[in-house]
Amino acid sequence: MTIASFTFLGFALAVVLIYNCFSSATWRMWVLLLADLAFLSTFSHSVSAFVPLTVFLACGFFAVQAMQRAHKEASYLWIIGGTILAFIWLKKYTFLPHDTFLQFAYTTLGLSYIFFRVMHMIIDSHQGSLNQKVGPLAYLNYTLNFTTLVSGPIQSYPAFIEQHLAPVRPPLTIIDMGNGLERIVVGFFKVNVVALVLSMIQNQAINALSSSQPLATRALTGAIIAATYPVYLYYNFSGYTDIVIGIARFMRIKLPENFNRPFSTDNFLEFWNHWHMTLSGWLKEYVYNPLLKSLMRRYPSPRAELSLGVIAFFVTFFLIGIWHGRTSEFLFYGVLLGIGVSVNKLYQVKMAKSLGKKQYKALANNWMYQALCRGLNFTFFAFYLLWFWSTWKDLGKMANTLGPSAQLLGWSLIFIVSTIVFRSLAGRSCQRLSCAMGRPALHLVPLRENGLRHEPRLRLIGCDGASQYTGSRYRLQGLLNAAASNRSSESIMLHTHGGSDRVE
Repeated sequence: MTIASFTFLGFALAVVLIYNCFSSATWRMWVLLLADLAFLSTFSHSVSAFVPLTVFLACGFFAVQAMQRAHKEASYLWIIGGTILAFIWLKKYTFLPHDTFLQFAYTTLGLSYIFFRVMHMIIDSHQGSLNQKVGPLAYLNYTLNFTTLVSGPIQSYPAFIEQHLAPVRPPLTIIDMGNGLERIVVGFFKVNVVALVLSMIQNQAINALSSSQPLATRALTGAIIAATYPVYLYYNFSGYTDIVIGIARFMRIKLPENFNRPFSTDNFLEFWNHWHMTLSGWLKEYVYNPLLKSLMRRYPSPRAELSLGVIAFFVTFFLIGIWHGRTSEFLFYGVLLGIGVSVNKLYQVKMAKSLGKKQYKALANNWMYQALCRGLNFTFFAFYLLWFWSTWKDLGKMANTLGPSAQLLGWSLIFIVSTIVFRSLAGRSCQRLSCAMGRPALHLVPLRENGLRHEPRLRLIGCDGASQYTGSRYRLQGLLNAAASNRSSESIMLHTHGGSDRVE
């Protein structure tokens, strides 16, 4: 049962109806557990296929219990090492001897996300930041949550339990249901229409690729093969996320977002703050930050700070690569990720030193520079994803068929087209809606929080600084709508405390 299927939607609808029958937290937890187990049972019809996963979950639970009772450093290191080794062994990473693996078929679907959840609980329990006592029911619901089991997003245990064990369940308003339904419909369209079409285009291009094609045709075919997959992956992955976020809203649960217009980012580091955000956030908290702190304690020299930061970045993104898969292709994928983020960081630091922070910031805000950066960002993304979706054998075959000239032309074409296309996307600080009239833009600028309701007070300002209106978001929304409909502004920008939102 796949998430983007009507079967799953029917299953989710039944769960939502039963889940909302009673407001008791105990009722909600038991209904969710039964739904989790029912969804898990669709992965295999063999009971033995679930034995390794069951043992992994049981060991994880007892490890969390042990860390909550005593924070012994020696035990903690053994538990962390054992959990990582168990994950690698169950996933059958190819650098381990094949004879050591279990010789019967078993399910590992969802294990990658279960691994992160278990590790998060073990680490936080050891550090004393996981104050809630973890019971078996809450543990299983958190690790096996059917809405996030297969493709995330990765939610923290405190955030999960706060919503599920709330004595008074959150309200389910018409707006919540409307937003949830919209996310489900959009997600279904992304996965079953857009992603499907893009996958067909790529497959047709792969089948059509031939050494007998003219050079220009070969280059175009190669460009389509390489450039289609990143867009396919975005619509497919973000579509799955939209669906589960929408379903969770009907269960009065707010799952974290996983994507935020990643192709509108201007560099590799920023890209990963907008792509698979819960994964990069997890690794930042549990790998990058502690690794960097440890290195800086060991090598306290200020001169070493940049090198240590680059090392921490490389290790973190290398782990992203090998977490995604067990073959040498994913290992090399991780190496490319690590190199990309390291070079990006070094470039930023060197440019800031050579130009000065103000001049470098001015350069980074230049529209042409941003366009070129976005094109380069997408081109590199498409390049290292080759090792994500293909194999060494297939890549070698395609490279030989294309030849050096077609490869160079193909990647140049990807860079040029992506530079032009993504130039129109939003920058880091705002979203712009271009209008025909060349009049001053309107800015919504946050002023303060209004009491306990946390309603932002905003100020509507023309680009020339002349006209200013102050009020809540809702009081100013009419002005924005009127401005947009009358085409009375060149662009409309909406700034809030949580970042930037698009006004459409």
